[in-house]
Amino acid sequence: MTQTGSAPVRRLSRTSGGAGGWGSAQRLIPGLGLVPFALYVLIFLLIPTVLALTTGFFNRSGAFTWDNIAALVDPTVLKTFGNSLWISLLTAALGALVGAIVCYALLSFSPTSRLRASVEAVSSVLAQFGGVMLAFAFIATIGVQGLLTVLLKDVFGVALYPGEIWLYQMPGLILPYLYFQIPLMVLTFMPALSGLKPAWTEANATLGGSSWTFWRRVGIPVLAPAFAGGFLLLFANSFSAYATAAALISQGSQIVPLQIRTALISETVLGRENLAGALALGMIVIMIVLMLAYSALQARTARWQK
Repeated sequence: MTQTGSAPVRRLSRTSGGAGGWGSAQRLIPGLGLVPFALYVLIFLLIPTVLALTTGFFNRSGAFTWDNIAALVDPTVLKTFGNSLWISLLTAALGALVGAIVCYALLSFSPTSRLRASVEAVSSVLAQFGGVMLAFAFIATIGVQGLLTVLLKDVFGVALYPGEIWLYQMPGLILPYLYFQIPLMVLTFMPALSGLKPAWTEANATLGGSSWTFWRRVGIPVLAPAFAGGFLLLFANSFSAYATAAALISQGSQIVPLQIRTALISETVLGRENLAGALALGMIVIMIVLMLAYSALQARTARWQK
């Protein structure tokens, strides 16, 4: 009887174990969808980051050296970082300001209005429109033989390039960068601006406050973290941009991404090997600081958006 009585128990144990195993498998199946994304992040983000962090400390033979890191204080490299910083600061400031104005103008329209939906849809597309396509669009429009350049000269007698051809130099990056910076700011700042509660405006009016009082005491302090976060995001976006600058500026290495390209091609820039790794390390440090500041500002903004 002991054997007969224990058989159902053993069958029940096996059944329970099988059900538990199948339940665990069911919980793991949805996670399999993350495998392609995890591989993508590993191959194109984590591995390049590790290589950038490590190769800057080694020479070609694999021996440890500080020469590549010391190159970061070279006048040529410092000038390159300076160029990247000022072009990023300028385009981020202009993009944030114009984008905030566009968001404020859209605030007067209903969230379901066609105009607002169209602007947001176009912004989502233009924010990702960069690289060689964007460079070609500007060359075809305001290049030396561009459509607008020829039209202004033939019809109105206005020379778009009376002196140097600025489109293929550092100033020529401003307009293309703003082309995707402004839409990105619209996408980033619009949710924060839409999060201003009507009750705050009503409370301000009830207490006898003016529109300026509302913005000075409520609106601007509340939106300041979101605006600063958007500015940092635009700065990081401009600082790391490569393809558009590479297509427009064919000669010279005036910004850090182009300097990295030159270092990878020549491998002996300034007499130092693996200089590209040191330059990438400098960019990574700056980007980490920016992203940490952006995350902190976003966390502060999320407090009142809930």
